[in-house]
Amino acid sequence: MGRLTFSEKQREYFANRSHRWNIKCGATRSGKTYMDYYLIPMRIRECAGKNGIVLLLGNTKGSLQKNIIDPLREIWGDTLVSDIRSDNTATLFGEKCYCLGADKVSQVNRIRGCSVKYCYGDEVVTWHKDVFTMLKSRLDKPYSRFDGTCNPEGRLHWFKAFLDECEKKGIDLYVQNYCIDDNPFLNADFVENLKKEYSGTVYYDRYILGKWTSAEGVIYRSFADDPEKFVIDEIHPEQYVYAQIGVDFGGGTSAHAFNCTAFERKFTGFATIADYHRKDAATPAQLYEDFFVFLEVCRKRLHGVPLVDVYCDSAEQTLIGGLRAEAARRRAGVEIHNAYKKPINDRIRFYAIMQGAGRYHIYKECGATIEAFRTAVWKDNETTDVRLDDGSTNIDNLDAQEYSTESVMKEFLQRK
Repeated sequence: MGRLTFSEKQREYFANRSHRWNIKCGATRSGKTYMDYYLIPMRIRECAGKNGIVLLLGNTKGSLQKNIIDPLREIWGDTLVSDIRSDNTATLFGEKCYCLGADKVSQVNRIRGCSVKYCYGDEVVTWHKDVFTMLKSRLDKPYSRFDGTCNPEGRLHWFKAFLDECEKKGIDLYVQNYCIDDNPFLNADFVENLKKEYSGTVYYDRYILGKWTSAEGVIYRSFADDPEKFVIDEIHPEQYVYAQIGVDFGGGTSAHAFNCTAFERKFTGFATIADYHRKDAATPAQLYEDFFVFLEVCRKRLHGVPLVDVYCDSAEQTLIGGLRAEAARRRAGVEIHNAYKKPINDRIRFYAIMQGAGRYHIYKECGATIEAFRTAVWKDNETTDVRLDDGSTNIDNLDAQEYSTESVMKEFLQRK
């Protein structure tokens, strides 16, 4: 292994890591996790032979494998680092370690009764609070240590409350706060583009500046400030290679929405080219008829651009089954799927990134969706980010719009 180079912030952490609680909070890609691939081996060897278990916790076991175990294996090799086995253990640097997800309250029972000599925590703010509460009582040895990383969330988040409580009560805690510019090894163009993508959103404060900032007011600030920057007067089908529809069935009495999104080659950009919003109640037969009228509008605007996949809110299985049957009867040439229904705040962040990067546009006749992006706001005084849905805006069109693009979200949200 060649000579390792660490940033000033990383060296500072190594020099001050002797506390019971050792936390790195801050911006995405700021170097918080990279140094842990060298810290974890040191911690495990320091407590080798002592009573207690070594515990690694992440949002899920899968994310822990991807974020921590896989990079450790790449650096140190599979002799020193095993994959996570079916019994939720891995052998790391000669020590049997327990590797668990922490996103569900059911995980509390997995660590109940354990005595933990060392715990590493990945993406701590994504954990269930009760798992963290149980962990606090399990770090019961005089030599017990915790290293954890997180991106900051809102000021009312339970983990921020824990950090504040530790400071107030003088609990043995060391906290580092990172901004993106604390990582000198990042490509300057990448940093500039990331700042543009998050500009004008709460995510800029969190993922660029590394601040605990509550989500307040308008969600899509850049869109609300200048909608015309995103609105296109004409559709040019030659720009697009395929299109997808998102459907939000509101049930028998709620609003219903359809949105169609067209994608540019290699996903350099995408645009909403048609939308539909129905506020009043409708029978299933009426909704199906409305959908196939909408489908024809989309195809006329697309002029031959392939449109096959339709993603529907999975909460309405009866309506989805009926739509699927009707599409087959009409030989409509579309496949009806359940939407992925990824976490709503992942969907929101995706659109914030795409709008900030100038990669999202919307046709001028999509009035319901334009109004929805312009007026969407965060719900006040929540411990987590919650989009207000009180019936006063066309939130249904945002759901339908998000369903139409969930299949391409993943690569843009893996930026820890």
